[in-house]
Amino acid sequence: MTLGDMKKSALALIEEYDASNPLLTGDEDISAKLNSSVNRIMYELCRYKKMPKYVEMNVAEGDVIEFSDIESECGYEVFQIEKARGVQYTMKANGTVIKVLESGTLELDVFVYPERITDSTKDNVYEFEISSDLLDIMPYGIAADLLKNDISTSYGKVYSTRYEEMKRMIDPRYTLSQITVEGGYNI
Repeated sequence: MTLGDMKKSALALIEEYDASNPLLTGDEDISAKLNSSVNRIMYELCRYKKMPKYVEMNVAEGDVIEFSDIESECGYEVFQIEKARGVQYTMKANGTVIKVLESGTLELDVFVYPERITDSTKDNVYEFEISSDLLDIMPYGIAADLLKNDISTSYGKVYSTRYEEMKRMIDPRYTLSQITVEGGYNI
């Protein structure tokens, strides 16, 4: 699904879609908020159903690896390191920094955010990287976000309720915390 398709879906829900307008709506206020609303909802949903990425990094003993190092390697904004292996290391700063204890290849499983949408993002070029179940939920979240301050109607509340209901049905494969024990224990 493209960004343009997502905007059309959300704008159609709130009855603001205008196919003849290059901005897809005649409401300047909604048009100005649309990209930031799409980002906000997309990032929120990615914290419910995480986007996994695998990254390999050549490291040397004593290296300190931060999120920014991983991000420059994989091209995505990292929000969680799930698992590290391949070399000896210690986790620092509440699991956000890795101190490397030996040279080699550090293998990382991380969770990332999709590419951020900006005002220069092209509606017909940007393809969402999130799963189809999240794409089905997004228009309701966007509609709720756009209408949250509209006191003249209750549509914001209606879409917010529907969005919250749909979030509870998200496939849980990447939503639950996990613990991995390597090397075993002698009990």
